[in-house]
Amino acid sequence: MTGTSKGGEGRIGLLNGFAAYGMWGLVPLFWPLLKPAGAAEILAHRMVWSLAFVAVALIVVRRWQWAGELLRQPRRLALVTIAAAVITVNWGVYIWAVNSGHVVEASLGYFINPLVTIAIGVLLLKERLRPVQWVAVGIGLAAVLVLTIGYGRPPWISLCLAFSFAIYGLVKKKVNLGGVESLAAETAIQFLPALAYLLWLAGHGGSTFTGEGLGHSALLASTGIVTALPLVCFGAAAIRVPLSTLGLLQYMAPVFQFLLGILYFGEAMPPERWAGFALVWLALVLLTGDAWRTSVRTARTARSARTALALAAETGTPGTAGPAPKAESVPSAVEAPDVSPLAKP
Repeated sequence: MTGTSKGGEGRIGLLNGFAAYGMWGLVPLFWPLLKPAGAAEILAHRMVWSLAFVAVALIVVRRWQWAGELLRQPRRLALVTIAAAVITVNWGVYIWAVNSGHVVEASLGYFINPLVTIAIGVLLLKERLRPVQWVAVGIGLAAVLVLTIGYGRPPWISLCLAFSFAIYGLVKKKVNLGGVESLAAETAIQFLPALAYLLWLAGHGGSTFTGEGLGHSALLASTGIVTALPLVCFGAAAIRVPLSTLGLLQYMAPVFQFLLGILYFGEAMPPERWAGFALVWLALVLLTGDAWRTSVRTARTARSARTALALAAETGTPGTAGPAPKAESVPSAVEAPDVSPLAKP
């Protein structure tokens, strides 16, 4: 019965994981529906309506204790403010990129994010990389060079999305808030500037919220649901499936975005861009394979240590296995989407 229950929970978790990353992968289909609203107006509505949606959810489940604790910790509150600023950049660039015909370049940002996360870990956190990880980072740098030649400029949209996503993940680790709570805290910080901008836009006749019909207004209001619903599914998946599984599922979103950019939006992919993307995918294969091997090796070592301790306990002799070897660190961007789904598009 227990095994059956765990299997059912695992299936529910996988379904929620597919739903979350599937929605993030298909979101490029949504932002063009909000035209003629510009990227800044869409972004402001996303902030305002996301807070409204999450506030209702928190009222229903009565989860407010964390807010009081956060307000009493100025350092964490400052980190939340930084996270809100970074995610504002990420969301804004992504919306602008999709509505300006750069879906493929935007998808690249989420492909190269694991490489950027590793680079930040080395530069800022002084983390040590395994040889395979160094090779992957080197291939990633070569890919950026090839894509720079292909685009005739650095792929700044991709780099901006990747770096903002990685910085957000770093700040998120230090804040240590749950997904829904993070969304509430960060959109609460974004709310007043976003509302002020919308009021200013309306006062100057530039708002589309009331001038394009009820359907357009409803779509703008639904940006809160589009932001929060995948987060809810992600939360349901995160507590039911292993992090390594979520780490693999995270690639669904940029794959869907890439395919939409080519097949639906008809964006060009000359040979040099294919070459650049191929290098990025090669780097990701190396990282994923290395992370998987490390995870299996660590699990095997832990099982051996537990078995030795159990035998020692049964025979009444002191354990001779010694402490279990310390698990090798695996960058969170590869092992799991550490992050906050907030940074997702």
